Amino acid sequence: MKTKTIFTFIAAVSLAVMGCSCTSGKKSHSTKEETKVLVAYFSAQGHTAALAQKIADVTGGTLFEIAPLVPYSEADLDGWDENSRSTLEAKDRSLRPEIKNKMDDFDQYDVIYLGFPIWWYTAPTIVNTFLESYNTEGKTIIPFATSGGSGYGDTEKDLRVSAPQAIFKPGKVLNDAGEKEINDWIESL
Repeated sequence: MKTKTIFTFIAAVSLAVMGCSCTSGKKSHSTKEETKVLVAYFSAQGHTAALAQKIADVTGGTLFEIAPLVPYSEADLDGWDENSRSTLEAKDRSLRPEIKNKMDDFDQYDVIYLGFPIWWYTAPTIVNTFLESYNTEGKTIIPFATSGGSGYGDTEKDLRVSAPQAIFKPGKVLNDAGEKEINDWIESL
């Protein structure tokens, strides 16, 4: 009788443990549960900042603004002016604008969502400055962008120069993306 009671008890405990390990069928964001996520962004006019906040909300990531030492004025951002700061930086990919702030704990992050506006079919070179400021070896970098008209162009190629040992996932322009579009994009990675 004692053996039957012990066997029944073991069976009940086993069923309870198996029941607890089942999921409700919902897909979980592995970025929230298994990895440390950073959402780093450069935003010249606020559009990318708003998108970065949405991505941080969806992923549970830590938000970090890549702030230029010398802020960009409206004249600096005039894409029609061949001598504007943004145009010159887009044409000369070797330029590295200084960043005002630095992260002390960058090493703890596994996945970096990296946001920026598209300038002349690529990321602003301040994003290269950011990548070159840290050891990105083995980090997963997922670019996201906003754009007033330019396509994604050579963005990934231009960023890989500054993080050659990183793992790049496909980036995307996400103008005015809502939570569903952001979730769908993240799930597709």
